[in-house]
Amino acid sequence: MMAKLLLVEDGRYLRMASKRVLTDAGFRVDEAINGEQALQMAHHNQPDLIVLDMLLPKMGGEQVLRALRQDPATVDIPVVVISSLSQCNADKLKEEGAVAYLEKSKLDLTTGGDNLVRLVKAALRKAKPRVGAGVAPNQSPVMRS
Repeated sequence: MMAKLLLVEDGRYLRMASKRVLTDAGFRVDEAINGEQALQMAHHNQPDLIVLDMLLPKMGGEQVLRALRQDPATVDIPVVVISSLSQCNADKLKEEGAVAYLEKSKLDLTTGGDNLVRLVKAALRKAKPRVGAGVAPNQSPVMRS
C-alpha cells in the first residue's frame, strides 16, 4: 500500500509541481490550500505524513502545526515543513513538532524534486507506526503474529 500524504500549499504552481513530484515517486497525495482545510483533512483522512507550508491563508502553518500536535487524532502524524522563511526557524519548528524542514529556495522541482522525495521518505521511515497508516513506497508491511 502506498503512503498517503497531505500537501498543504496555497501557491498553485508550487502545489501542482510538488504533487506531481510526489505522485511520480509513488505517493498518494491529497491537497489543502489553507490552514483550516489542512486541519479538517488531516483529522478526517489521517494521512501518513503532512507536507506543510508556513505562510497560509486563514490559519498560518505554525498554528496548524500546534493544532495538529494538540489533537489526539493527529498528534502522531509526521509533519515536514516547507517554507520560504529562513533556516533559523527550523529549530523552533522542530520543537513545535515538525520532523523536518526544507527551505523553498532549496526545493528544485524542475529537476525531479529529489530532495523533497528523500526528505519525505526519511520522515516516513523515522515515524512511529500508526494504526491504519499506509506503507511508504519501497517498504513492505511488517507481519505480526
